[in-house]
Amino acid sequence: MKSITISFSVDEVESMKKIARLKGFSGYKILLKSYISEGLHRDEERYSGISNALLIEALKKYGVPDTIIQQATRDVIESTTYIQN
Repeated sequence: MKSITISFSVDEVESMKKIARLKGFSGYKILLKSYISEGLHRDEERYSGISNALLIEALKKYGVPDTIIQQATRDVIESTTYIQN
């Protein structure tokens, strides 16, 4: 873990405290961590998809057969699903 410092307006902190209580969090810092985690995971999925598409196009450009690319894609999806569960 690494500690960081972020400044928010008083109004923002008060809003986070209210929302945290409504969502059942014990404090606004946990809510904030949840927001950051959700956004980070969403962006990781969004941008890794772009990277995957670019990689597939590059592999095709260098003559890697579609059957190999498709099997590799299935293998990655299966291993990712296994890791997430």
